[in-house]
Amino acid sequence: MSIYDYSVTKTVGQELSLADFKGKVVLIVNTATGCGFTPHYESLEKMYEKYHDQGFEIIDIPCNQFAGQTPGTDEEIHEFCTLKYNTQFPQMKKSDVNGANALPLFQYLKAKKGFEGFGHGPSARMMSEILKKIDKDYDNNPDIKWNFTKFLVDREGNVTERFEPTIDMSKVEQAVEALI
Repeated sequence: MSIYDYSVTKTVGQELSLADFKGKVVLIVNTATGCGFTPHYESLEKMYEKYHDQGFEIIDIPCNQFAGQTPGTDEEIHEFCTLKYNTQFPQMKKSDVNGANALPLFQYLKAKKGFEGFGHGPSARMMSEILKKIDKDYDNNPDIKWNFTKFLVDREGNVTERFEPTIDMSKVEQAVEALI
């Protein structure tokens, strides 16, 4: 199996095959509208505008599995993102990224790039403390830990990196730029 064997559902109900992104650099992100990391949308949109013409795509998959931070309908989520952050990249139907109903795409991504930690700094310590209360063994499984976890896919379909939400967006951009 490769990344190109998967599809996701757009907010309008149509299937989007990842095979459509062959030859492109793709960032796949589970997002939320009411999260402390929601301002990542601003950096994501700037990257999209800067690199899209060079073959860069973002796939936005809203998820409500983390503290209920994406409570709206698909239409409400889309409206929030386009009005507040002027997002232009494709947004998918709200979906699960962990558990029995997790999108097969996220099962694949997690198998390719497991959790390697939150890095350093105040937000990393905060996330570790939050997750220790939820799952004392959180750092020993590949599950998505929170909203705005990002997976970077190169032009050949290889999952090259996983970025936790605590990783500075400038590091994400540097990794994208290296693949462009």
